[in-house]
Amino acid sequence: MSEKQEKQANETVVTDNASLSSTLDDDRVLEEIGYVPSFKREFSNLATISFAFSIMGLCSSIATTFNTPLLVGGPSSVVWCWILGATMCFTLGASIAEIVSAFPTCGGLYTASAQLCPKKHRAIVGWVVGWLNILGQVAGASSTEFGLANMIWAAVVVAKDGNYTLTAGKTVGIFIGLLVFHGLLNCLATRWLARLTTGFVFINIGTTLIIIIVLLATTPRSEMHSASYVFGSAGFVNQTGGWNNGIAFLFGLLSVQWTMTDYDATAHISEEVRRAAYAAPSAIFIAVIGTGLLGWLLNIVVILCSGPLENLPGPSQNAFLEIMALRMGKPGALFLWSFVCLTAFFVVQTALQACSRTVYAFSRDHGLPDRGYFGHVSRWTTTPLRAIWLTTLVSILPGLLDLASPVAANAIFALTAMALDLSYIIPIFLRRLYRNHPEVDFKPGPFYMGDGLLGWAANINCILWTLFVCVIFAMPNYLPVNPQNMNYASAITGGVIILSMIWYAISGRHHYKGPQSNLHEHDKDHKLRTEDESRKALQQVA
Repeated sequence: MSEKQEKQANETVVTDNASLSSTLDDDRVLEEIGYVPSFKREFSNLATISFAFSIMGLCSSIATTFNTPLLVGGPSSVVWCWILGATMCFTLGASIAEIVSAFPTCGGLYTASAQLCPKKHRAIVGWVVGWLNILGQVAGASSTEFGLANMIWAAVVVAKDGNYTLTAGKTVGIFIGLLVFHGLLNCLATRWLARLTTGFVFINIGTTLIIIIVLLATTPRSEMHSASYVFGSAGFVNQTGGWNNGIAFLFGLLSVQWTMTDYDATAHISEEVRRAAYAAPSAIFIAVIGTGLLGWLLNIVVILCSGPLENLPGPSQNAFLEIMALRMGKPGALFLWSFVCLTAFFVVQTALQACSRTVYAFSRDHGLPDRGYFGHVSRWTTTPLRAIWLTTLVSILPGLLDLASPVAANAIFALTAMALDLSYIIPIFLRRLYRNHPEVDFKPGPFYMGDGLLGWAANINCILWTLFVCVIFAMPNYLPVNPQNMNYASAITGGVIILSMIWYAISGRHHYKGPQSNLHEHDKDHKLRTEDESRKALQQVA
């Protein structure tokens, strides 16, 4: 062996040893929390950051929800609500990263919530947070896939110059097909999921930057809107039909809050991440900052180049695509739009993966009436295949609302932000409320803001902000209210909370005792397997 080959071999050994040491450390932390390592840790730092960016789906999420702030509050609502919401989301993201660093499990904030309160409250807290989190994640995957289906049909309408009739059946049909395809992709082994995810971040950020550059390059200076239209009162248009200007302006928060949510998705894959206590919270922190700043720049440029407001949202009913087609021409717009759709495709891929891990964790803790059936990891792929397909099938249900009422279907966008953000602030609140309780032992992870002014300010701010936006999202966007424009998000969220509490009182409390350690079950299974193997060996000898 040459000196160069020997050096490369030594470097490989060192790298493998470091990776093994990191995995052992991660598994030790997981066992301290009370769980047996069940997944392979194949997600590198880059793959984890890419996952965190992809779950927010920067340009596709903005394109999906762009109509609401633009048509309700006007152009200036698009710009200012984004940076306002992004700043507040930063405090929420940092607070979540802090807890994820301390509890790097696939249960995420659901598991953490039960650990951050006294024992007598753990079951009910875990139950409520678990169901809220699952509801929000299912709604998130469903709403993104529904948005992607509409984006694909919007491209068809633009290509046909508006001479195409779109029906609810066509939208729901492609929606179901896409979800089933994502279910199949999620059946891949963790190694392939990690490799697939690694490239998402480059397409996500790259598409956003290219759209910004091309829009600026193809819009004549004389046709760009003035600064007062983009940032000032000239760009404020109250089209709510009756709400005051302040409320109309705040409806623009839907876009940023829907985009910058599902932070804890990275936590749900933490049992598949190397150096999870470092990588998962860091990825959340980086993704929140990057998405907030790039999203603001994208919104500013799109409004700057948007053309007459009265021409939007156009035949495709997607204002973002119509603006691209106006400035870039139909071929160029549709070419770039395909990458925007691809970004949305990545969002659903990561959202479905995260949600299936939550369902797996909840079933593992006997939170589902399935006797732990969905808390099973396939030996073939080392992934929870049963939980993946349960999540896929349940995610189809919200999209079916479009067959009954498009307004009810659109409520799942607001529902996502409401349910997820409420499930996030509960553990943040509990950590502060029970910080000195003898039964609560919060051991900070590597990512920690401390107990000083910074940590308290971030935690209190994100709690108050989340409660505030939930009130905004519960309100209908237009007046007078009728069955066609009613906002059903609050009714669905409240209904799930009430039904889950009734279910808990009747049945859940008998089989669910909060997040439960499975170390004892694992030791028992290991002992039985060992005894069985020993018995077979003795029989062979005899």
